[in-house]
Amino acid sequence: MSYDLMVFEKTASPKTKREFLKWYDRQVEWDEGHNYNTTSVASPALQNWFMEMIQTFPPINGELAPDHELVDREYDQNQINHLTDYSIGADSIYACFSWPLVEEDYGMTRALAKKHDVGFFEVSAEDGVIVLPDGTELS
Repeated sequence: MSYDLMVFEKTASPKTKREFLKWYDRQVEWDEGHNYNTTSVASPALQNWFMEMIQTFPPINGELAPDHELVDREYDQNQINHLTDYSIGADSIYACFSWPLVEEDYGMTRALAKKHDVGFFEVSAEDGVIVLPDGTELS
C-alpha cells in the first residue's frame, strides 16, 4: 500500500467538490493514450512541480528514474523509501509515496503545489483535502 497524493492543473479541474471527484474518477481511468511516465505530456506548471519534487522524491519508473541495479546495490532504506511512483497526465500528476514518509511527502507536495500554482488533493485520506491553487479548499 502507498500514501497517494495528486496535484492538478488549475484550469482543468472543477470548482466544486462533487464535480471535482467526478473529474478525479475520469483522471484515474488512465485512458489519455500515452505513457504515464513521460513528463512532456503535462502542463508547464505540473512539469515544474514534478522537476522540483523529484529532487527529494525521485521517480521509481520512467526516463528520470535511477537505474534499478544501482538502487539494489547502493541505496539504503531511507533512499528506497523516497522513491515515488508517479503517473503523469496532461492535467494531473498522481504520486504514490512510501508510508514511513507521510508527513514529509504531504508537506512537500502541498508546499510545492502552492509554489507552482497547481491544486492539491490528498487521495489517501477518507475525506481528503482538495485545495485549489488560490488556497480555496473544496468542501
